[in-house]
Amino acid sequence: MMPRALTALLLALAFAAPAAAQAPSARPAPAKAAAPKATPPKTAPAKAAPAGPFDARDPASLIDLLASVDAKAVTDRREGDGVLLKVTSPAGGFTAQFAGCSPQGRACSAVQFEAVAERSSPTLAQLNGFNQSSLTCRLTQDRAGKPHVLYSTLLFAGDTRQEMLTQVAAWRACLADFGAFLKDPPGYLAIAP
Repeated sequence: MMPRALTALLLALAFAAPAAAQAPSARPAPAKAAAPKATPPKTAPAKAAPAGPFDARDPASLIDLLASVDAKAVTDRREGDGVLLKVTSPAGGFTAQFAGCSPQGRACSAVQFEAVAERSSPTLAQLNGFNQSSLTCRLTQDRAGKPHVLYSTLLFAGDTRQEMLTQVAAWRACLADFGAFLKDPPGYLAIAP
């Protein structure tokens, strides 16, 4: 059985496939009488992807990418070969820590997303149970007993904007699983793969 985060990612990618890729039906649908045209509901316009080159290894590119999905990221600090971003989004706050960066804070080798829960304290056995059921997400516990969820990925010069959006979708799936787990650790683990 697939972990929920991976299943959610695969479903998101499957539904994102263009309709043109679907197989045509065996016979055309019967003609329908013309119906009066309804006014389509107004929706917010989709945010356009930033123009220009994209470099997944550059924290500035992730800041722009996150802005396109309604999240706001700012550089919190640079330390050694790392850059830490603080991110706020409708789903909550988290950090993105770039590592193995150039002295200019670009050309980073990896990024780790992390969020902390302020009010839940599952047992270590429950945290280990979650980790055994998830392929991509990891839970840890800090010295104050607060659980953290982590997701990390390596970064390469050829990574595209779409590939990084896939990483962000995987992170969002981790956040969703983390939230479901924290609401009811025994219940979550009872149905986990």
